[in-house]
Amino acid sequence: MDAIRVRDSDLANKPSSSTSQSPLSVTTSTSRNETINGSHEFDISGYSLSKGMGVGKYIASETFFVGGYAWAIYFYPDGKSPEDNGNYVSLFIALASEGTDVRALFELTLMDQSGKARHKVHSHFGRNLETGPYTLKYRGSMWGYKRFFKRTQLETSDYLKDDKLVIRCCVGVVKSQTEGPRTYSIPVPPSDIGLQFGMLLESGKGSDVNFEVDGEMFSAHKLVLAARSPVFRAQLFGPMKDQNTRSLKVEDVEAPVFKALLHFIYWDALPDMEDLVGVVNPKWAGTLMAQHLLAAADRYALERLRLLCEAKLCEDVAINTVATTLALAEQHQCLQLKAVCLKFIALPENLKVRLMISMGEFYAAVMQTDGFEYLKQSCPTVITELLQYVARVSEHSAVAASVLGIESLDGDMNGRRVKQRIH
Repeated sequence: MDAIRVRDSDLANKPSSSTSQSPLSVTTSTSRNETINGSHEFDISGYSLSKGMGVGKYIASETFFVGGYAWAIYFYPDGKSPEDNGNYVSLFIALASEGTDVRALFELTLMDQSGKARHKVHSHFGRNLETGPYTLKYRGSMWGYKRFFKRTQLETSDYLKDDKLVIRCCVGVVKSQTEGPRTYSIPVPPSDIGLQFGMLLESGKGSDVNFEVDGEMFSAHKLVLAARSPVFRAQLFGPMKDQNTRSLKVEDVEAPVFKALLHFIYWDALPDMEDLVGVVNPKWAGTLMAQHLLAAADRYALERLRLLCEAKLCEDVAINTVATTLALAEQHQCLQLKAVCLKFIALPENLKVRLMISMGEFYAAVMQTDGFEYLKQSCPTVITELLQYVARVSEHSAVAASVLGIESLDGDMNGRRVKQRIH
């Protein structure tokens, strides 16, 4: 698309410095020219039967529309001009609807049917800077070639197969418009639908369902929950819905986590994790809450929340939490989070400085966490996968194996036959 900008200003002689003049008034406008493109494919089956219909006689395609105008492809088996004596086939694209001075670019292609893609192309698009678009003055105006192809050559070429020709036509209709300066300025505020729903949750107005979670009660709105979560939708409105949908008890979810879940459902944003956890060490509070919230998001099929938690856990991987996070990633199919945890354990930042900490000490630090014990019990296959990963990326893999409590069978450190041994 091309744009031409025009600026008008007072072109009068420059006033003398002693003359008091008001500031020049400057306005701008922009002329935008672009093409609206479309194409049509025209198959001519039984080509041999069209021969001999007479010079100037044509086969027309069905009309098609591009840029608000109707168009048709005209194929002349015996040519368009009497002087060619039927030695050439002619091919044209014609304006088939009412219109005056319609400006357009064209491309006519005879398709190679051998699969070699050696099409015969006559294009106006590549030459538009040289000659400009073609102007069709009225209905029936045409653009094309009287001597498009010599007929004897056409009939022995790969363009004709099984007595059929395939013609493709591309049309680009030129549209122009001039834009002046806007005469209005209306600031549109950002959407605050999350704020509105959040205030609805906090006020409790119109709530029609209560959840008992770990001894605490939470009020909510069935329609909001059903709109956001297919699990809540089935629980509250599905054929297998709970008998009492006014009061529901939630198991295996802690109260702060469920509160955060409702916050996201209404606000479409994560709450402040540390504020929700309270007494837990604030350094790890965000990670702990994100871990629990990821599991809850997976349980209630809140995919965006699950991904937000996965992203946060990827950012906050640390020795104290990596084992638990890795187990969580395995259980909830968080592939990127799992990869980040494996890489962190195998190649931690402090392994790069040999004098600061040895690999064995690092693995010992990971192993001593409660999360590592949980990882070994809940996801034993991940321990094997961890050893395989370490063996691929670290020259210290033998040290890691001894600390992790895994021995290889038949000396295979590539992980095809390894077993877990828990001390």
